[in-house]
Amino acid sequence: MAETRDTITIVDNRTGKQIELPIRHGTEGPGAVEIGAFTKAFGLFALDPGFVSTASCESKITYIDGEEGVLLYRGYPIEQLAEKSSYTEVCYLLLNGELPTREQLGEFTHTIRHHTMLHEQMGRFFQGFRRDAHPMAILVGCVGALSAFYHDHLDIHDPHDRMITAHRLIAKMPTLAAACYKYSIGQPIVYPDNRLDYAANFLRMMFSVPCEDYQVDPVQSRALDVIFTLHADHEQNASASTVRLAGSSLANPYACISAGISALWGPAHGGANEAVLRMLAEIGRAERIPEFVERAKSKTDPFRLMGFGHRVYKNFDPRAKIIRGMCHEVLRQLHHSDPLFDIATKLEEVALHDDYFIEKKLYPNVDFYSGIILKAIGIPVNMFTVIFAMARTVGWIAQWIEMIAEPGQKIGRPRQLYAGHPAREYIPVERRG
Repeated sequence: MAETRDTITIVDNRTGKQIELPIRHGTEGPGAVEIGAFTKAFGLFALDPGFVSTASCESKITYIDGEEGVLLYRGYPIEQLAEKSSYTEVCYLLLNGELPTREQLGEFTHTIRHHTMLHEQMGRFFQGFRRDAHPMAILVGCVGALSAFYHDHLDIHDPHDRMITAHRLIAKMPTLAAACYKYSIGQPIVYPDNRLDYAANFLRMMFSVPCEDYQVDPVQSRALDVIFTLHADHEQNASASTVRLAGSSLANPYACISAGISALWGPAHGGANEAVLRMLAEIGRAERIPEFVERAKSKTDPFRLMGFGHRVYKNFDPRAKIIRGMCHEVLRQLHHSDPLFDIATKLEEVALHDDYFIEKKLYPNVDFYSGIILKAIGIPVNMFTVIFAMARTVGWIAQWIEMIAEPGQKIGRPRQLYAGHPAREYIPVERRG
């Protein structure tokens, strides 16, 4: 529990009334004022559109310092985890709060690998969707439907049931995601292979067919594992907050994660790496980069370079530093001649050396590089947000578990500043006109 050490005095200039509100201090970052008594004392709400200055909860999972470009999972820098850990190990860390011992990691990995199968009847769900349905639409429906198949451990107040559900969600998301893709292209759904690690298993389910052998490329598998790690959690973003708000009603966890996927589907949240590729396609040729760079600098031109800068990070996105090297390694290994990659490379070089971008701190972010990597290894654009959802599932479920276990947990109920009609009398229809 964060400590309360100081107070802040609030004075109402209308009446002269004042109250002292406690300030809670966490282990990192700004403190937070407990404003619970504010409304009762002054008859006012706090208005904060987007909740950009409001701490919606107390959490021990992820910390971001946007000014310094810092991202910590349970206190561990993302740079160290991406270099030294696997995504599965990061999942254990986010769920349990500590890095696992060798024995704990082995047991956890075994559990995840042996929960990857879907109930066979779920295969019929896919047939209910149009063949050209967006994979995210299918994923939202299927994840929500998991509660109908795995209702044996849905006591959300039982820590054991919560952890079983977490394991099932983490394990089954790659199987569901790959099945969404296979259905959309008319290929048979591929069963998971428990001999493979998390990322390799997903690649095999995505790209193998029953009539041919498939060998997972280790460079691609490692790149995907790093992408999963970098996207595993990101504090109280829109989708995580959605999961917490849905969970506060005591809804089952599958419904809560489905709600998070729906929030992620919004292009302002999970679709940024798709937007990067659309932008590169719009640029078309490397020779046109200066033209688009100048357009991005213009205050009168609505064009913006996608994949540069970040709402939270006012410095270099720490995840981008990690994935940049991985991006170049994948492109070298695959010997791609796609003109989009040439445009991306030259655009990155321009942005890293242009005074305007340096002054505005508009550095390439994680979405810029992840979209290029995913395209290079053959992931179709409409699957990009699905990949994001797979990676973020562990963060969502960790946030949900933390919220449910919180003493005195209450249902979320934001207030509003009402600006509609004041109270008025009903007018019978014959008198209206």
